[in-house]
Amino acid sequence: MAYNYLSLTNEICRRLNETELTSSNFATATGFYAQAKDAINSAIRDINQKHFSWPFNHNTDDITLTAGELRYPLPENAKYTDFDTVRILRNTSLDFNEARKLKQLSYDEYVDRYIDQEGETDITKGTAPEYVVRSQDGDIIVAPMPDKAYTIEYEFFMVPADLDTHDDVPTIPSRFKHVIVDGAMYHSYMFRDNLESATLSFRKFEGALKQMRTLLVNENIYARAI
Repeated sequence: MAYNYLSLTNEICRRLNETELTSSNFATATGFYAQAKDAINSAIRDINQKHFSWPFNHNTDDITLTAGELRYPLPENAKYTDFDTVRILRNTSLDFNEARKLKQLSYDEYVDRYIDQEGETDITKGTAPEYVVRSQDGDIIVAPMPDKAYTIEYEFFMVPADLDTHDDVPTIPSRFKHVIVDGAMYHSYMFRDNLESATLSFRKFEGALKQMRTLLVNENIYARAI
């Protein structure tokens, strides 16, 4: 069976003895069916909000620097950026022959040492950046001012968008679909004012979520440490 928004929603339908949706009527679903769809997204949001560093939400991105520019925005879906992973990539066409990690600098140190470079138009005063700074509004700052279009790469944990179309697939691995369904059942029972069943579903969801964290997060931390 496919693992997608439709199949997850239909799992809720089956458990509550409702007719299943199809790919044809999924988008126009109303009433209970619209609520079931919302319940799936609510459960996924609950899971993602419980822990920011789920490995399935880990991403790597890069930014091509602009000569003379020090500040760069992060993706809107970036929940947590690991500034300890920021590095300049090797680019022989720029005579930059060896990748290197950027050292972290506090914002106060940046203000003391490099803030005057903001707005500098003479790019000959620039060089390959050595430092990365987390700005007060969460942007990436590199320093000193770059003199060329270097590429920096960094790692971050994203906030996934809600599922929308019937064939959308969650970032959560399929082996944990029961966690999504347990969480969605809690929301579905709450929608029906069935507090007793909602409480039981929530306890089941919390237990499954704890096991999921042990398998995916705690073991991952241990693996990095050895």
